[in-house]
Amino acid sequence: MDEPMFSRTAVQPMQFRTTSRGDAILPDAGGKNQPLVSIIDDDVPVRTSLAWLIESAGRAVGTHASAEEFLTGFDPEQVGCLIVDLRLPGMSGIALLQELVSRKSSLPMILLTGYGEARTAVQALKLGAFDFIEKPFDMSLLDRVQGAVEYHELLFRLNQQRTRERQRVDSLTGREPEVMDLVVEGRANKVIAWELGVSEKTVEVHWSRVMHKL
Repeated sequence: MDEPMFSRTAVQPMQFRTTSRGDAILPDAGGKNQPLVSIIDDDVPVRTSLAWLIESAGRAVGTHASAEEFLTGFDPEQVGCLIVDLRLPGMSGIALLQELVSRKSSLPMILLTGYGEARTAVQALKLGAFDFIEKPFDMSLLDRVQGAVEYHELLFRLNQQRTRERQRVDSLTGREPEVMDLVVEGRANKVIAWELGVSEKTVEVHWSRVMHKL
């Protein structure tokens, strides 16, 4: 078996079991709020080297031999990033990227490319890949992973905030949405009352309820 692409002496060996295929079984990610770095590569030494490197930085890691295997357990709510070999048996790294885009996934993908594949990798960036790194990789990969994870954590928080805001707006009933829209437009209570055919006091009550709900 070939030696891993990243030298084992560069990081401290970690304790984990392996499957019959050689994939690392790493500690549980601790839920969706803890970022998970998913590695997809059909080369066992490369997967193992990547797992050692990423785990040495304190990251939770999951490994997969193919894109299809990854998609089988894909969770769109999981925060983290992907490290994917550009050339995979079956679904390629580019095809996986296109599939995730079609699913409206924001999961950042870092592509691993071989010599002479830079042009293809640039095309992947145009499709939405986060970054690409040429093999053999080195410690700089950790910086790329850090950037990708922080980016996805920010998107996740923004999406959560937007969801909460939509839920609050959807909780408005009756005249409340109309009153809110008119107040946002800068209309005075008297004007709103006249436009809606209600008393100014009624407008004040509706606006009070809007403020409470939002």
